[in-house]
Amino acid sequence: MADSIRNVLFLCTSNSARSIMAEAILNRVGAGRFRGFSAGSRPADAVQPRALALLENLGHDTAPLHPKSWDAFAAPDAPVMHFVFTLCDNAAGEPCPLWPGQPVTAHWGLPDPAAATGSEAEIALAFADCYKMLHRRLTIFVSLPFAQLDAPGLSRHLDDIHAGDDDVSDA
Repeated sequence: MADSIRNVLFLCTSNSARSIMAEAILNRVGAGRFRGFSAGSRPADAVQPRALALLENLGHDTAPLHPKSWDAFAAPDAPVMHFVFTLCDNAAGEPCPLWPGQPVTAHWGLPDPAAATGSEAEIALAFADCYKMLHRRLTIFVSLPFAQLDAPGLSRHLDDIHAGDDDVSDA
């Protein structure tokens, strides 16, 4: 796997905000070494408009982004995933399909920005904070020395990346 593209699947229940943002971010910061995908257990009808607007404002290509069922990635003809990250507690608690290739899995739970309440500015801040946390985590992730890590070491690094956001305020 040292020279190949690593496929990463991001999961949330509705696949409309967090997982969509993670897919877009990884496809940019992964610089051709990683390919991001996203899906949900019960995908929404459309991407959350605030997530799309934020991604577009930050120069991400949003054309390919749409909610998808995670079943599509468990099918025999699906791309083999090297990593699967759950981003919401609901998806982490659901029985997931069996992923071909036995990918490394981790839970990187984040507050759902689509559930944010308050003024328009407060809701926009929730989306911006979610984006920043995902960008930080994924920038660290793509810089890991994969060739030097065994599976337990890699899992520890993934847990550490998530734990690094514990001190981030929800304000």
